[in-house]
Amino acid sequence: SRRAHLRLCLEKLKVLVPLGPEASKHTTLSLLLKAKLHIKKLEDYDRKALHQIDQLQREQRHLQRQLEKLGSERVRTDSVGSAVSSERSDSDRGET
Repeated sequence: SRRAHLRLCLEKLKVLVPLGPEASKHTTLSLLLKAKLHIKKLEDYDRKALHQIDQLQREQRHLQRQLEKLGSERVRTDSVGSAVSSERSDSDRGET
């Protein structure tokens, strides 16, 4: 029946929504209100997480550009003296 289906759905909702120690005392209305608050909290958390991802991606692109700039500067300084570049490549090989 429709009522049994509704009761089953409410039981499933009780499992998904953090109700605390008084879970058994909740009315249908209080359960739905708690569910609404929980959804709002999850949406807020999601929005903050997406903002953080966006910030980290910007930071990553910035660091990538700095790394590329440093790489091109190193190539220029290495080509100034071949003795410097061969010494440096020997020491790099030793560290890895």
